[in-house]
Amino acid sequence: METEILYGKKGLTVDLPEESFIIEPKNLPKMEDEKEAVLKALRDPIGIAPLKESVSSTDKVSIVISDITRPTPNHILVPLLIKELDHVPLENIVIINGTGTHRDQTREEFIQMLGEWVVNNIRIVNNHCHEKDEHVNLGKSKFGCDIYLNKEYVESDFRIVTGFIEPHFFAGFSGGPKGIMPGIAGIETIMTFHNARMIGDPLSTWGNMVNNPVQDMTREINSYCKPDFMLNVTLNREKDITAVFAGELYAAHDIGCAFAKEHSMYECEDRFDVVIVSNSGYPLDQNLYQAVKGMSAAHKIVKEGGSIIVASECSDGLPNHGNYSKIFDMANNPQELLDMINHPDFKMFDQWQVQKQAVVQVWADVYIYSTLTDDQVRGAMLHPVHSIEQTLQDLKGKYGGDMSIAVLPLGPLTIPYVEE
Repeated sequence: METEILYGKKGLTVDLPEESFIIEPKNLPKMEDEKEAVLKALRDPIGIAPLKESVSSTDKVSIVISDITRPTPNHILVPLLIKELDHVPLENIVIINGTGTHRDQTREEFIQMLGEWVVNNIRIVNNHCHEKDEHVNLGKSKFGCDIYLNKEYVESDFRIVTGFIEPHFFAGFSGGPKGIMPGIAGIETIMTFHNARMIGDPLSTWGNMVNNPVQDMTREINSYCKPDFMLNVTLNREKDITAVFAGELYAAHDIGCAFAKEHSMYECEDRFDVVIVSNSGYPLDQNLYQAVKGMSAAHKIVKEGGSIIVASECSDGLPNHGNYSKIFDMANNPQELLDMINHPDFKMFDQWQVQKQAVVQVWADVYIYSTLTDDQVRGAMLHPVHSIEQTLQDLKGKYGGDMSIAVLPLGPLTIPYVEE
């Protein structure tokens, strides 16, 4: 049977055995009028006063957005925020790109993300996590680090955070407070947030918001300089808006997470020999670093000793920036990587993504269908794939003719699980 999975901007059609088990979240329809729904949410928010009433015309306003690796429809959200704040001079508004540890965006990318009018009329800055003078120290976290947040954000009179809510492989769900932490945090704070103990905690996982240390820390950091207003959405497979959640940070995010969880969880009766998974297509599958999310989603339902086939375009490479690819050169196999990262003396940014990947690889073999070279894939201790169909045929020699196959066409937008 032919199955369409999200891959790059165009998708990928894969011819699969008829007995393959397709696992998708409930695909909710696009809202009838997305813009009207956003405006309604801004005017009748959860737990606080309407946005327009909350902002003075003299306020300096910061709007924090997620970077280009997230499909947040900021080309819709940000112009509507500015429209609702039409009593605030444009020169009083700054947009802060929540890059975390990722690279800056170019002007062309900002136009793609926000629209040309916004880029031409509103000041936009990238967060630079390594530049200490661009951050403010707000005190000490109970998790053991100093709290550094972007200075432009901290010094604003009114702070807005945008984002979208989806399952997240160690924070439970994305969106809400994650826009601030790690989005506009300093590297010292980010390193603690992503350290081996935090990432390795069994409660730091998909869909879990209870006693999840990663989610707990992001909320604690936000409490030191909390956004005054949150605007988040949920999306369907076409990246259209399915619901809008606006208002007080924690209350609005909790309601949004409950909504996302209801539509994305899928219980499986048993694990599978092979799991084919996308990384939700562009922009989430721009690089191999991000594709670890798809691996992690498949890990939840693949048998020990099984195989995961990830379809992730990786148009932006490994990527070339950061330490992700460099860390693989420091060990010979996934178990050595885990032992190295878990050593108390080891500390290198991007280690968290390698740690999550290595956990999956110790459990199952991982194959990658992408635009990367074979050498790049093997350098990340993965197996290159040129045909998913041929790889399935080859794996039958390992698992037999009754090989069980599951497919996650939307990748980590689905939370599959097995009650064990």
